[in-house]
Amino acid sequence: MNELGIVAALVAESRPLGPVSRPGAQPTTLADGTLLIVSGVGPVAAATGARRLLEAGAGALLSWGLAGGLDPSLEAGALVLPLEVISPEGHVLLASAIWRERVSGIVAARHPAYSGRLLSCREPLGSAAAKALAFRQTGAVAVDMESFAVAEVAAAERVPFLSVRAIVDTAHDAVPEVALSATRAGEVGLAMGRVLAALARSPGQLPALIRLARRYRTATRALSSVVESGALASPLLREVAGSALP
Repeated sequence: MNELGIVAALVAESRPLGPVSRPGAQPTTLADGTLLIVSGVGPVAAATGARRLLEAGAGALLSWGLAGGLDPSLEAGALVLPLEVISPEGHVLLASAIWRERVSGIVAARHPAYSGRLLSCREPLGSAAAKALAFRQTGAVAVDMESFAVAEVAAAERVPFLSVRAIVDTAHDAVPEVALSATRAGEVGLAMGRVLAALARSPGQLPALIRLARRYRTATRALSSVVESGALASPLLREVAGSALP
């Protein structure tokens, strides 16, 4: 029960971590013993994935992947290691402070990491106006769809929780509808057929889609920098867990 368990919603988000043999099914064991599951999009899928990781022997849960920016100061590729996560209803759960501090300190040598609050929504926030409203109402610096669900499972089972997210669309960006069509709740991959069909109906969204693709690459490089830093290695987790993690 000392291994790290990572929940990633999409195969594309998991690639910096290593190959996944069975997306959406059972956890994959990475080279260092870390357990990784690609759960599918949304809170229900993420919670199921988190529970499967615990059943497989994980002793700590990490929500991993991409996020939308709510704080206007955060650019694409910014790394967010939130101090706490908040649900749409306003319920707040804390990340493990000592674990976050250790990971942030290691990552900082390669890439600055931001703290603050992470909002988890059930649906994407696609417009700049919706993001601005969420920022005012919650004070969250970024938004995803899975972290609060993973944090709930961790709290219920009394294991440490952490979230690592990289900003793709900033607070100023409207996510094109063609991009939103790429994923649906529970899916682990990007449905490019739906994207192409939507783009055929709305070709004027192509420039925004190209811009988003560039920012996706920037965000993915930021996630890769976390992996390359060694901050997620299971031996590090065991070292910290032995003394300070709850």
